[in-house]
Amino acid sequence: MNKKRSKTCSYLRFPPPSLAQGINGGSECVTFDINRIREFSRETKKLWYLAAPAVFTLVCQYSISGITQMFAGHVGTVQLAAISVQNSVIAGFAFGVMFGMGSALETLCGQAYGAKQLEMLGIYMQRSWIIVGTTALVLMFPYIFATPLLKLIGQDPEISKWAGKFAVWMIPQLFANAINFPIRKFLQAQSKVVVMAAIAGVTVVGHTLFSWLLMLKMGWGLAGAALALNASSWFMVVANLAYIFSGTCGRAWSGFSCKAFQNLWGFVQLSFASAVMICLEMWYYMALILFTGYLKNAEIAVDAIAICSNICAWTFMVSFGLNVAVSIRVSNELGAGHPRTAKMSMIVASFTSLLLGMFLALVLLVFRSKFPPLFTNSKEVQTVVHELTPLLAVTVFINSLQPTLSGVAIGAGWQAYVAYVNIACYYLFGLPIGCWE
Repeated sequence: MNKKRSKTCSYLRFPPPSLAQGINGGSECVTFDINRIREFSRETKKLWYLAAPAVFTLVCQYSISGITQMFAGHVGTVQLAAISVQNSVIAGFAFGVMFGMGSALETLCGQAYGAKQLEMLGIYMQRSWIIVGTTALVLMFPYIFATPLLKLIGQDPEISKWAGKFAVWMIPQLFANAINFPIRKFLQAQSKVVVMAAIAGVTVVGHTLFSWLLMLKMGWGLAGAALALNASSWFMVVANLAYIFSGTCGRAWSGFSCKAFQNLWGFVQLSFASAVMICLEMWYYMALILFTGYLKNAEIAVDAIAICSNICAWTFMVSFGLNVAVSIRVSNELGAGHPRTAKMSMIVASFTSLLLGMFLALVLLVFRSKFPPLFTNSKEVQTVVHELTPLLAVTVFINSLQPTLSGVAIGAGWQAYVAYVNIACYYLFGLPIGCWE
């Protein structure tokens, strides 16, 4: 009987004290539960030490493009649609590829840092610069030929024309991202997230003032938006490089090395798997914008979906912050040979993500009539966004967990498995239902 009760007690991770005390040998269960609660609490503190600055950094970095869209909405509906299409389709395509390729560093740098192989971090980052930089050269072509490509896939001619012009102006940002994405993973693996948050905060403040001055005050419109975005992107690159080259990373950065050109193929394979996993997720939203362009009143439809996607992405930055944190924790602990601690990190991050997703969904429902005017002066677009907000809130809650689980996969090096899941969920199930409806 005692064996049976002891087994029952072991299944309960957090049983009520009254239940535990009512079972023979319950004092051992209470001690076990207290230890688990303490472990949960310790891991929560470690996770949020990384997640809080990461969330702030991601919100600031995404706000750079979001703020540009907000100002564009006050310039005109065509301009807002053009920036939305360029950001979602052309830049979204390139961003997904390069961000995914750079995500290989989360696995390699994180596990190398956990295993105390600090010298490899700088070499991994340089390899990533080579691979992602070469990829950026190839991705220039969709930027250059954006207008005919958008027309070819059936987008509105006027929107395609302006989106194509804006895409050419945004080529400098493409190469800034090719340098910055590996830098971010390099610093994140060492838990140096506070300095990234500080740089991102300064950038978003400057970008807001610069965008207002160029787009509205001086009346430069899309040209002003492109100038502000390019300047902000390159400022972050220069600031991050200055921090790394100053010697604050210790043995993790010992200068440029010829070793960066060794074993490139193995690095490409992991980078490709990471890119597929990320792209399948990000391109889903690009596809939504494209299909919206086929509807009647394309400008209003694209603007409304773009605003909802923008809000959705802003809220996802919280989950993506946890993605970064749990990826660091899992990769570091696996590199150090502590799989049990890595599992606890996954549990804590998943529970936290669901709570935050519920909170953000409620905020959207409460303020559903307040945020649409921030993005556009068009009453028609505001009405459509107001009607879509309940669905948007449900999406935010349901999808709050997915980025966190992706972070676990990246930390463990399981990118290929997640890619298969994304194909099935996004493209074989979700997108066909959306198009059919």
